[in-house]
Amino acid sequence: MRYAVLSDIHANIEALEAVLADLEQKNIRYIFFLGDAVGYGPNPNECIDLLAERCGILLAGNHDWGVIGLTDITCFNEYARYSVQWTRQVITEKNSRIIKTWPAKKERKKEDILLVHSTPREPEEWHYILTLWDAEINFQYFDNKLCFLGHSHQPFIIERVPSGELITYKDAARIKEGSRYIINAGSVGQPRDGDPRACYAFIDNESIEIMRVPYDVVSVQEKMKEANLPYPLIERLLVGK
Repeated sequence: MRYAVLSDIHANIEALEAVLADLEQKNIRYIFFLGDAVGYGPNPNECIDLLAERCGILLAGNHDWGVIGLTDITCFNEYARYSVQWTRQVITEKNSRIIKTWPAKKERKKEDILLVHSTPREPEEWHYILTLWDAEINFQYFDNKLCFLGHSHQPFIIERVPSGELITYKDAARIKEGSRYIINAGSVGQPRDGDPRACYAFIDNESIEIMRVPYDVVSVQEKMKEANLPYPLIERLLVGK
């Protein structure tokens, strides 16, 4: 089976359309989405509509639940809070209802995978996996071969070999017998690893690869300016931070 895992679109329709076009060119039909369709960017409704049309699984992220009141946004930074409040004013009632149907995690037993937005441990508390110690703890909270997540906007692949050793990969890894993996699919709409291109994960029976797709960043920035979204959110798109 060949499939793609997308996360953290953040209302960036240009980035999402570029990734979907790349998947179409690669003839990849199975697409799983890990949450945060909205927040930060200028096109929340368009992104929700397109994700609902194209993805076989849709999860909720903290920004999605923040917009519909299921997550407390007082802990968000000022720019994130502002963008959530802005999104609440423009999101349609239909799309609010759609987000309410999205869970925080989903298991696919056939493919032996777990899908979450944040972490296998307390997925609705929106923790991060930022270190190998975080990964070691979270490997104890699932037994699937592969666990996909997003949330930090920083892609990585961590392999846990049968001896318990953890091995990290930046761009690609072979899927080995006896090993288990945590894969951060990065962010389609707002990468934060220094590469501004849209990011997603591609998986087949033998390997995992982090993919990059260029898109029209300037057009997104212009729309954000017209919507009076915070300047730091606009500026960061060009530098991937």
